[in-house]
Formats: sequence, structure tokens, C-alpha cells
Amino acid sequence: MLKADLHIHTEYSMDCSTPLDTIIERCQELGINCIAVADHGTIEGALEMQRIAPFKIIVAEEILTPYGEIMGMFLKEGIPSGLSVEQTIALIRAQDGIVCIPHAFDVLRPSSLNPKVIEEIAREIEVIEVFNARSLLHHSSEKVLAFARKYDIAQSAGSDAHVPGSIGDAYVEMPEFEGRSDFIQALNKGKIIGRRTNPLTHFASAWNKLKNRAWR
Repeated sequence: MLKADLHIHTEYSMDCSTPLDTIIERCQELGINCIAVADHGTIEGALEMQRIAPFKIIVAEEILTPYGEIMGMFLKEGIPSGLSVEQTIALIRAQDGIVCIPHAFDVLRPSSLNPKVIEEIAREIEVIEVFNARSLLHHSSEKVLAFARKYDIAQSAGSDAHVPGSIGDAYVEMPEFEGRSDFIQALNKGKIIGRRTNPLTHFASAWNKLKNRAWR
């Protein structure tokens, strides 16, 4: 069985400063043996992690559209920010990637995809994050779980870790899978385990974002 944290950030995200080797060490301490590296606006960190990690890596990206973020999973090429929702989905599908919605219906997070848009593209969504450890409101998780069941969408979970200590706060215990082709089938057999991350970790990501903007 895999212990899969399906939403982790690295130093390649502008709001995170966690080195790749630190993530590997932390995952090994916790028994996490599969992660989706989903940095903001880039897959460079995910590709490098895939090269050096001794466990399974899913190359993913959080892509910012005018209406909020969409996660592409099993990507081969990065997708630029700022494209329409339709264009973003098309580019994910063009490389046989998976369309995933992270931190759905999280009213406290400005980057969450607009709820109306989520309803409009429901049939395009293959995976939806029903538990994000950084989402503070239980109501958000309840709403996204009901949505996933309504449209029969595979349910995912992840820590959305921006600091090492948050890794593994949410994960899926799921069967082994070979690649994109049987990932969803394995995910549907999984069990979601999670806890809410300490809200103070949000200050760390805000500080990293401010620091990186100033540096640039």
C-alpha cells in the first residue's frame, strides 16, 4: 500500500522555501512513499524530485487561471498561469494529464477556483481534493465531499505543505499504481487520513512569498 500525500510544495514555489532533500527526509521519517509535487506555476521542482527521490513522485502543478487554481497531475510540460479555465483544462488533457481541483470551496482562500466555475466544469473534473490540511473550515470539506459524490469524482487529499512539519498532515492510503492509467482506480480504493495543519504555518508561506517578491 502507498501512503500518498497528494499535494506538497517545494522551494520552487514562491511561497515555500523547503529544499527537495528536506522533503525526501521528512517523507521517509513518516513513511510517506508517494507524493504529488504541485508547485505554483512550475513543474521544475517536481521533475527534479522525480529524478532524485527514492519513492513515487507525481509531477503536478497548481495553475492560476482568472477564476482560481486548477491542478494538473501527471504532467510532462508546465502550463502557464493566466490562461482561461477552458484553455488550462485543454492543455492538461493534451499531455494526458489529470484535471484536479485543489482546496475546493475554501472561502478563506483567494486562490480557490470560483464555486460557480467548479459547477460549470463538473464533468471535466477527474479528481477533487476533499481534504486539504491547510483549509481551516470543516464546512469546506463537507461541501466538496458532497460534490464529489454527486458527480462521482475521485477523491484526493494532501497536506498542501509549505513547511516540512506539515508534510503528511493529510494523505491517502491507497493501492500501488503504475501511472496515470490506473491512478484513479487506485485512488477510488483509497482511505483518506488527515488532520488540520496549525494555522500559524500560513504565516510562513506569506513570509516566503513576501521575501521572494522583494528579492525578485
